[in-house]
Amino acid sequence: MNRPDFFELKNGSKVKLPFSTSEYQSRLDNLRKVISKNNLDMIILTSMHNIAYYTGFIYCSFGRPYACVITEKKIVTISANIDASQPWRRSAYDNIIYTDWKKDNFLKAIVSIIHKDEPPKNIGIENDHVTVEMKENLSSLFSFSNFNDVSKELMKLRMIKSNEEIKIIKDGAKIADIGAEEMIKHIKVGASELEIAISGRDKMEVEIAKLHPNAEYMDTWVWFQSGINTDGAHNPKTSRKLISGDILSLNTFPMISGYYTALERTLFLNKVDDESLKAWEANIKAHKRGLELIKPGAKCSAICEELNDIFAQLGYLQYRTFGYGHSFGILSHFYGRESGLELREDVDTILKPNMVISMEPMIMIPEGKPGAGGYREHDILVIKENSAENITKFPFGPNHNIIK
Repeated sequence: MNRPDFFELKNGSKVKLPFSTSEYQSRLDNLRKVISKNNLDMIILTSMHNIAYYTGFIYCSFGRPYACVITEKKIVTISANIDASQPWRRSAYDNIIYTDWKKDNFLKAIVSIIHKDEPPKNIGIENDHVTVEMKENLSSLFSFSNFNDVSKELMKLRMIKSNEEIKIIKDGAKIADIGAEEMIKHIKVGASELEIAISGRDKMEVEIAKLHPNAEYMDTWVWFQSGINTDGAHNPKTSRKLISGDILSLNTFPMISGYYTALERTLFLNKVDDESLKAWEANIKAHKRGLELIKPGAKCSAICEELNDIFAQLGYLQYRTFGYGHSFGILSHFYGRESGLELREDVDTILKPNMVISMEPMIMIPEGKPGAGGYREHDILVIKENSAENITKFPFGPNHNIIK
């Protein structure tokens, strides 16, 4: 039997994607402007976030390479045979499947897209994603080509959201609030972080399916932390059982077709001591001021500097742990980061309409000190022409989040 190195398979029919045909075409048009501007012959995308952004297909790597090849006339995803036709059904464009029968069939599939009589001289790749091994393989395959990093340009394109993207982000923010409301019902002495997190995740999955019945459902998650486990913003949930007086950190993360949203709140169980209340209120003061500072024309680093001053005056700057906020869009804890739109001292980006950014101050007081624990609030804001819209509705602060 002669088994192919790669092939096409259109099994079933194309499904309804999260965005309209015109939305994907607009993204592709902007991508081809990058090709033209940089005198590229093609771009080879390898990251989950950019392939999903331009085609709708979110791959599951499991150690296998995936790609999307864009030329002046073609856009084709390259996927592994283990996925069969799902990448074609879930993509706005064409797909080629490579097989595992022989080494380097992935590379052979890429070559098949290119006109043999027009070898590419300049190829765009994502330097922030390609591994050393992948770069060596591509360099060997295209020994006559120059490679140019396009990752930062593509990030800047993703930082400005379309109206369709903002709609899906608003849906996510709404569902994050619903997940938090469900978790509150399960917070009690003796309940575990894991049990409480499951309740929120399951509720959000159901709500996503109601709003987006044609979506794939994957990667929605919850971090619910208590006590010392609140010290890190990304600490996984554990089986620790809650005790009265615990500081709690509630974090809901619904994922809709690759689009991540978040809600994060500090809570206390039954009671809060004076030093903890003082720290909590300091973080809330920074949070409220941060919400006021986010508006069109504001500079990311300037927002950060003013909030640093607030924490310094309150005596908590030494406990701040990371930047005050970040961009939203097609990203998750597995992939993607729009580092050009983060509220940090070294980011001078000016906020513009249709950017989406969080305000999320956090301070962490080490164990053994009065008020020990991690304090974090998190809202999402959409930048408009003359203002910013806060799309997070779940309340924050001691008046609402001392759970009894």
